[in-house]
Amino acid sequence: MARSIWSGVLSFGLVSLPVSLYTATDSHTIHFHQLQRGTSDRIRNRRVNERTGKEVDAEEIVKGFDTGEEYVLVEPKELDEIAPGRSRAIEISGFVDLDTVDPIFFDKTYYLGPKGKEYAKVYGLLEQALEESNRAGIATFVMRGREYLVALKAETGLLAVHTLHWSDEIRDPRKEIPDLPEAGKASAGELKMAHQLIDALAIDWRPEDYRDMYQEKVAALVTAKQAGETVEKAEPAPKATGAVDLMEALRASVERARSPKDTGEKASTSTARRKNARKGSGGAKKRTTGSSGTSRSRSLESLTKAELYEKATKAGIRGRSGMSHDELAEALAASG
Repeated sequence: MARSIWSGVLSFGLVSLPVSLYTATDSHTIHFHQLQRGTSDRIRNRRVNERTGKEVDAEEIVKGFDTGEEYVLVEPKELDEIAPGRSRAIEISGFVDLDTVDPIFFDKTYYLGPKGKEYAKVYGLLEQALEESNRAGIATFVMRGREYLVALKAETGLLAVHTLHWSDEIRDPRKEIPDLPEAGKASAGELKMAHQLIDALAIDWRPEDYRDMYQEKVAALVTAKQAGETVEKAEPAPKATGAVDLMEALRASVERARSPKDTGEKASTSTARRKNARKGSGGAKKRTTGSSGTSRSRSLESLTKAELYEKATKAGIRGRSGMSHDELAEALAASG
C-alpha cells in the first residue's frame, strides 16, 4: 500500500474533509552512475571552493544572490523563518469550468483520498458533483516548505490534485520562439488536405498502446553489452518537408492513410479494421491454432506498437495506421 506524502483537511464552504495526498506517477527512467573511462571508479560531486580548491563542509555554506555587482548573503535559517508554515489545509476558494484552464498550467498530478472510511460519503459527494458539473476547485496549500496553486478535479471515481504553474511562470511563445508563422498563411487547398489527413489518421486514445521505446532500447543496450553483443542503430530522422513539396506530401499521406477503405468510408470499430487488414494482406488465411501460429502470435505480441507498425509497413498491410497494438499483431500473424 502506498504511503501518503501529505495529510490535512480539504474544505469547501463550511464542509471539511480530512484527506491524504499520494503520488500518481512513477518514473521508469534508467539511471546511470558516472565512471572514469577505462575503470570502474565512481565519479563523485563534491562542494569545492573555486578559489582554494578545498572541499567545504555543508555547515559552512550560505546562499548568495548575485545582483550583478555583489552577492547578497542569506542564511538557510533566514529562509526557514519567512517560509509559509506547515499548512494542513487545502481551502478551495472557488470552482471554475475545467475547459477554461489551459493545459499549459498543469504541472504534476497527485491522488487525493479520504482519511478514513467514515469520510467516504463526503468524498464521494464532492467527486460526483465535480464530475457532473465539469468543474475544478482552485486552491492553494503548502507542502514541504513550498506553496502550490492547485486544481482539484474528478478522475473516474476519485479526486485528483493537479499542481498548477503560477501565471508569471508561463512564457510568451511569441517572445521566446523565432520564425513562428503568421495566422492564415496556408492556402485553402493545403488546409483542406491537412484536415483530410487528420481525419484519415483519427484514432481512439488508448495510452496502453504507447511505450517508452527509448528506455526499452537503453535496457536492451545494457543487456547486449553485458553479454558482449551489439545492437542495431536507430534509423536516421526523416528529412524535413519543404514548402514546395508540402501539397504533394499531404496528398500522398492522405492516399496512404485511406488505402484500406475499399468503400471510401472509415471503419468505425476494431472489428471492421481487422477485416480491412485481412483484405489488405492479399486474402491471407486466418491464423491457425497450430504451435507455429501460436508461437508467432506470442512473438509478435511481445513487440512494441512501433516495431509492429514497421513490420506491417514492410508487409504492405493496409489499414495499419488506424490499428492498435493487438490489431497489428493479429494482422501480421494472419499475413504469415
